[in-house]
Amino acid sequence: MFVIFGATGHVGRASAAALRRAGHPVRAVVRDATQADALAAIGCEIALADLSDANSITRAIEGAHAVQWLCPVPQAHDDPAAEMRQIIDTGVAAFRTAAPPRILALSDYGAEHAHGTGITTLFHYLETRLRTVASPLILLRSAEHMQNWARVLPVALERGVLPSLHDPLDKLFPTVAAQDVGELAAQLLLDDEPSRTTPRVVSIEARERVSALDVARILAELSGRPIVAHRVARHEWPAVLRGAGLGERHTQLIVDLYDAHNAGRIDVEANISERCFGATTLQQVLGALLSRVGGTEAAAS
Repeated sequence: MFVIFGATGHVGRASAAALRRAGHPVRAVVRDATQADALAAIGCEIALADLSDANSITRAIEGAHAVQWLCPVPQAHDDPAAEMRQIIDTGVAAFRTAAPPRILALSDYGAEHAHGTGITTLFHYLETRLRTVASPLILLRSAEHMQNWARVLPVALERGVLPSLHDPLDKLFPTVAAQDVGELAAQLLLDDEPSRTTPRVVSIEARERVSALDVARILAELSGRPIVAHRVARHEWPAVLRGAGLGERHTQLIVDLYDAHNAGRIDVEANISERCFGATTLQQVLGALLSRVGGTEAAAS
């Protein structure tokens, strides 16, 4: 039995689907049963779990051959960092009790840094705490997800301006499609090669790095509308992020993250043992996102 936490998200759903296609039993762990219909339709067993309750997590991983762990950033919480650390500690307590045969944790580029990377420091904490669990551990670090651009698509389509915190606009940065992360995670869970050390650290990004200028250009080509990239001035970041609904502490985590990003600290770790590349292109992901909002050239005509 493969147990997938965060199975309703882009990554978890891709992992569950890949494992089911390969004929393996999957237990999809969700917090809300109303979101589980699509997972049940592909043959997943559904388990409800409260991530703040170690006993609930222990029940969800009972009988697991392997566990895929996604610790969500609690965006609606007043102090998302403190809440996420609490969720991590609760999960670690459950893993110590149940000791799954294998754990794969979804992490981020830059997680090797303990300080100065904003929200990514929480994934450093995640990795550090999971290293205390006896189970063999895989740390899958991914670059920035291409799907994150969905947050600013409405603005770009309406105003013809793509706001970006990446500075300068022509700076190339790593990115990856969420489905490629999920499918690689499934492959790693199925890999029974006995010679791997623990923790096994694996990184994934797309084959080509992109800039904010590239994103705007591709959006313009796909939508048939003029769209230009706009560098949001550093002093405007807090107001923009708070205007998007983020609380003060969450805003600061994102500000610190992009300061680190623009300084070149959020990248694949030097001398990392395994490096993988996703096949999905930015054009494919943006095309799919635009089709959902009716923003492609074909949809507009």
